[in-house]
Formats: sequence, structure tokens, C-alpha cells
Amino acid sequence: MAARLSRLMGFCLVLLFCFSAQANIFSPNNNSRFVPVDQAFGFDFSQQGNQLTLNWKVKDGYYLYRQQIHVTPQKAQMAPLVMPQGQPHEDEFYGKSEIYPQDLQLPVTLQQAESGATLTVTYQGCAAAGFCYPPETRSVPLNPVTANHDAPAVNAQPVQQRTPLPFSPLWALLIGIGVAFTPCVLPMYPLISSIILGGQRRYSAGRLFALAMVYVQGMALTYTVLGMVVAAAGLRFQAALQHPYVLIGLSALFIVLALSMFGLFSLQLPSGLQTRLTLWSNRQQGGSLPGVFMMGALAGLICSPCTTAPLSAILLYIAQSGNLWAGAGTLWLYAFGMGLPLIAVTLFGNKLLPKSGPWMQSVKEGFGFVILALPVFLLERVVGDVWGLRLWSLLGVAFFAWAFSLSLRAQGKWRILQIVMLAAALVAARPLQDWAFGSGATVQSVAHLPFKTVVSSEQLDSALQQAQGRITMVDLYADWCVACKEFEKYTFSDEGVRADLSQVQLLQANVTANNAQDNALLQHLQVLGLPTILFFDAQGKEIPDSRVTGFLSAADFRTHLHNLSR
Repeated sequence: MAARLSRLMGFCLVLLFCFSAQANIFSPNNNSRFVPVDQAFGFDFSQQGNQLTLNWKVKDGYYLYRQQIHVTPQKAQMAPLVMPQGQPHEDEFYGKSEIYPQDLQLPVTLQQAESGATLTVTYQGCAAAGFCYPPETRSVPLNPVTANHDAPAVNAQPVQQRTPLPFSPLWALLIGIGVAFTPCVLPMYPLISSIILGGQRRYSAGRLFALAMVYVQGMALTYTVLGMVVAAAGLRFQAALQHPYVLIGLSALFIVLALSMFGLFSLQLPSGLQTRLTLWSNRQQGGSLPGVFMMGALAGLICSPCTTAPLSAILLYIAQSGNLWAGAGTLWLYAFGMGLPLIAVTLFGNKLLPKSGPWMQSVKEGFGFVILALPVFLLERVVGDVWGLRLWSLLGVAFFAWAFSLSLRAQGKWRILQIVMLAAALVAARPLQDWAFGSGATVQSVAHLPFKTVVSSEQLDSALQQAQGRITMVDLYADWCVACKEFEKYTFSDEGVRADLSQVQLLQANVTANNAQDNALLQHLQVLGLPTILFFDAQGKEIPDSRVTGFLSAADFRTHLHNLSR
């Protein structure tokens, strides 16, 4: 009996040893605390008729990037993809974005699919602990779907991620209210109110409100449709609109529009067309809801010199962003903001209107600075963060200097405002001062390690054979890896780390493109995602338990290096 028990225990130990060896073969980085990508983001799909559902089962502690999900049909047509709202996410290197930290279901409406049609689905995600996976691509086979000509289709074109507006669309409401108090618009409200009422003022408060609201909604409808048309056109040319030359051209156009707000010239419809629209509007019957609605819709097309510039600026940015629903909502809020003072005048008469004066021109100039913020936002993508900060600084100095000059016209209690504006201008000028005088506060460039670049497993093996008795460190880097940039900025720039690596052969593979060659290298090294740093001994063999996955501070990385040398 004892002999049988002994043989059974021995057999169990052998099995345990085999399973352990197998785990080491398939997972060379047994220090890794991250799971393979298929476990982090389990992907599946199902199709019922023309409805396809894409499913991701997101593991706790991981998340998908909303802007990295793209769907491209082959031999098929699909309705425009509507992405669900994600959770706000922000990091130092990529700014604000949206993520899906929980399971995701993405419905896709197929309008036509031939036999053998497929959808190519691309997605990317990271672990919250600071570990990113390369973009993944899956091919989804489709069942045939009969063509449907009732709705617009997307034919073999990748779905572009829609760019969020730089400001909340609610800002459009405030801009609309502000435009209402410009010298071209405010004096017109009593006249428009009388036209709406049809010369009669014996209406109940409810009827007055209904007439004014219907007029404003007619005007808002024109702007909303205009915003949707422009945004839809922008979606077709989304990639081209991101080109640096296009961004520079749009920025120049925004600057021209802003100059019109400062009084250098006027923008408006041709006088002949403006007269025809006005006469057509005047023929509508005042006091009736349909007639008043038509008046408002036509009024949306009769742009005065004060409203053309901000309206054009909003339309241009909506086209550049390509966000259909934000475009519609932004223009509706803009029109509604312009109509709020009109509703007040219709209900309560002219008593609520402030008297005309020089302050109205100041409001107009103030919106010129609002428009100037848009080219700075666009140019920041072209010139980079450092020059972007300088452009924001220049705009801030110009605005606060303008506000300070306005406050000088006032006396008494405005003295405090003068001091505040002057102080704000001095604070805003700091990046320009650092740039002009070379202050130590100027943004410092990150000191890079002297990496030798490798692009394939063959180059890596050749470099390992030339280590000359040294340990080799291989850094796998990609632009889409946030923690890789953190390594570069905070860890590899540390003097202690650089000193510890002075006798180490440094190799780096940039796999940003995620092409076939990059994937072959990652598979050769059995790498799940980034950041991953590998260490090889003098004979070119990977040092056991030496891989680094995820970000390490300079102190922790130095400790890891010291453990390798023991």
C-alpha cells in the first residue's frame, strides 16, 4: 500500500512539473500581470437579418478607446455608425478622449451585403494599470442582405471617428445671446416684434409667447438643417480635413472672419438676394403661426454683417469636426440664443432692451476673440504643444490688453477691474517671455537614450550576437502607447537610470505602424502589448523573470536593473 501511494505521489509530481514547464514555454514573462488581448477584450458578433451586433466583453481593469474603433465594409453597404457615449478619460500625452471600461455592444445596420461580404473591425485598448495592446483587426463574415435604397449607405469606406468640438455646444447658446446684442442685431428686435404681431398687440401673454417662440423655431430650423448639411459634408472628407494644409487654410479663414468682427470689413449676403428674401418674408401673414414660422425660417438666411462671421466660423468648425449631431445641436442653440431677446421684447415690449451705445461695438469685438480661439485650437495640431502654448499665450495677451484698454474708459469702481486685466495679461505672457528670453521655465526637451533601432527579428538576433559581452535591453515602443511615452519622459531621462544603463546595449523597436513586420516581431518575442522591455544576457538568451510590462518609475526601474546584475 505504501509503495502504491509513493508511486501515485511521484506521478502527480511529474504531472505538476510538466504543466509548469508548459506554462513557462508559452508564457516567457511569468512576471506579467496582464492577460492576452483576447481575454482582455473578448470579441464576438451576431447577425439577424440586416442587423449585426458587435460585442466586446471587457475584463475588469481594462478599457477600449472609443476613437480607435473602426468598421470597414467589403462588398457591403452599411448605415452610418453611431457610437455609444463613452466615459471621459484624460492622460498627459493624448489629452481628453472617451473609453469603454465595461462590456460594449455596437449595433450595425446593413443595407446590402453580397455573398462573401465581410466587415473589418479594428479596435484597441489598454489596461488601467498602464499597459496597451496593439490595434487588433477582426474580419466578420456577413450573411447576404438585400439592398435597401431608402437610407444613405457607407460603401467600402472606413467609419471615421468624429472629432469632439473644442468647446461644449452650450457655448453656442451664449454666443447666440451675445450676437443678439451687437449693433447690427439689437436695434432690429422691436421692428421684428411688430412684424411678428402683424401690427396688432391685443394678444394674450400665451399667444404672444407662442408667436415669438414659433418665429425663433423657424429661424432655428434653418440653422439646424444648415449645420447638419455642413457636418454631413464634413464626414465625407474627414481625412482630408485633418491634413495640415487644410488646417492651416481653415485657420487663416477663421482669422479673416475675426478681423471682420473688429471692423476691418463687412460680410453679408449680396444686397440683391438679401432684398428678395426680405420681401418674401414681409409677404407672410403676421399673427398666424404658419406665417410667423416661415418668417423665422427666411430670417435665418438673411445674415447681417454682425452675424455672418460667427455663423461662418461655427459652420467651418462643424465641417472640420464632422460631428453630425453636435453640428445640428450647436446651430440650434446658436439660433435659440439669438432669439431669446426677441421673445423678451415680444412679451414685455422695448422696456427690457438696453440703450444702444459704444458697448455694442465692444460686444462685437469680444466675439472676434472668441473666433480667434478656433485657429489656435486647429494650429495646435500642426505646430505641436510648445508652439500651441505660445499661440494661446499670444491670444490671451491680446484679449486682456483689449479688455484693459476698455476698462481705462471707465472710472471709479472699475479701477479694480483694470488691475485684474493687467495682471491677467502679464500672467498670460509668461510662455512668450520664456521663449523670447530663454528662461529656465521654457519647456525642456526630453533626453533620449542612445537606442539602436531594430525592425525585425533578424535584425534583433544579429544585434544580440554583437553584444560584446554586455547585457542587452530591448524597448518595444509605439506612439499609441501612453506608458511608453511616460517611460521616455520620466524614467529614461533620469540620470541614475542613464548611468545604470551606460554599459548596456540598448535596442528599440518602434511598432507604431502595427504592420505585418511589427506583428511578426511581437509574435517572435511573445509580447502581449506595450510597454514591454526585455533583457538578454551576453549570449543572446532572454534573462528569466526579467521582462518589464507596464510603467515603472525611475526608482523602481533602477531596482529592477540592480536585481538583474546580482
